[in-house]
Amino acid sequence: MTLSDVLKRLDDADITRVKIGAFDIDGVLRGKHISRKKFESSVVGGLGFCDVIFGWDIADTLYDGVDVKVTGWNTGYPDAIARIDLDSCRLIPWEPGTALLLLDLCDKDGSPLPMAPRNLLRSVVAKAEALGYDPRFAAEYEFFIYRETPQSLREKGFRNLTPLSPGMFGYSVLRASAHSPLVLDIFDSMNAFNVPLEGLHTETGPGVYEAAVTVDKGLAAGDKAALFKTGVKEICARHQLIPTFMAKVSPDLPGCGGHIHQSLWDKAKDNNLFHGGDGVMSDLMQHYIAGLVKYLPELLVLFAPTINSYKRLVPGTWAPVNASWGMDNRTAAVRAIPGRAKSARIEMRMSGADNNPYLGMAACLAAGLDGIDNQLDLPEPVTNAYAPGNAAPLPGNLTEATARFRSSEMARRWFGDAFVDHYAATRDWEVRQHHKAVTDWELSRYFESI
Repeated sequence: MTLSDVLKRLDDADITRVKIGAFDIDGVLRGKHISRKKFESSVVGGLGFCDVIFGWDIADTLYDGVDVKVTGWNTGYPDAIARIDLDSCRLIPWEPGTALLLLDLCDKDGSPLPMAPRNLLRSVVAKAEALGYDPRFAAEYEFFIYRETPQSLREKGFRNLTPLSPGMFGYSVLRASAHSPLVLDIFDSMNAFNVPLEGLHTETGPGVYEAAVTVDKGLAAGDKAALFKTGVKEICARHQLIPTFMAKVSPDLPGCGGHIHQSLWDKAKDNNLFHGGDGVMSDLMQHYIAGLVKYLPELLVLFAPTINSYKRLVPGTWAPVNASWGMDNRTAAVRAIPGRAKSARIEMRMSGADNNPYLGMAACLAAGLDGIDNQLDLPEPVTNAYAPGNAAPLPGNLTEATARFRSSEMARRWFGDAFVDHYAATRDWEVRQHHKAVTDWELSRYFESI
């Protein structure tokens, strides 16, 4: 879109203010509202945006500079250069008179900041396009909804929360109908927000829903996935509800997946290159899957980025436990869906709902392309990935996953040293914060008896 296109759209919709923002390393949208005048003056020359969003963690605690060194007190937390992406323009239906545009963050010489997740996905997509491929993605999210507010969560200590509805009731038409004001608001508002949903239904668990975002090309798919999570939180707040995209909220309940569907198309001819005939995988699809399976242990931290992520990855809970693949198999990490010409695709089931979709999609695409480039052979598929077999084990926690990622030659080759070192350092920081915490489990287990 040109600036004239955007301004006309804003005028036609009586937009008086603009929300701008960028996603940080944890997938949190950091931004602010600006006036129309400020927006128009910033489009050409860019504007400053404090680089502290890469200098603090998900709780706004500043990194200590031991490992994370991209910014800090030593640099004074200067502004990065933020460039407004006009193609990302969308109107916010639940904030009348407001539009949203995403920012691309650059350093002082105008080079894209390597630690910015949106920049990473763009760079991997560009490599795919240079090879003649048109990568397409669609995200699927599971999330719990509670009858809580930010205040009540803290008053209750995040315990004994009231779910939107009780009991285990997956694919319940009854539950979705009973809560139709919320369900229809999410469905219709997301469509108006240019994040259209293919489906929305209850999952098995109290107050759990699953949403499938429609497929899109490259960077646009990452934008839609990331904005879906932000949008659902904003819509739920207007219903006095709060969702969570944590990977595991309770040891007694299923975890929340953030599955990534993907395919490669011929950029020139618009043909699905994964289709080898109805129900048949092409050779290219097989090499792509082989790359995913081979590199999954090295890239796991991009799909499972938090301490909590690894509590989802246990047998018998609809979550993967090893580097495996299977034909239309929901126990495997990689689910092959040969389908027809339009639907042939791969589902990465390893990623949790806590996954940053820009990083997850970049990881999938890089691993798949590497598999194609090296003509990797597909290992044997699994029937039940939870049963003993030959599938490669995965790192069991964030510490191990971070170490595998830091030492991955493949990750450094595709993502660059600057990103790998920064991301690994932020995950090490997350582990250190966890080590300092005294949990409810420790108190109940040791307080009186030890």
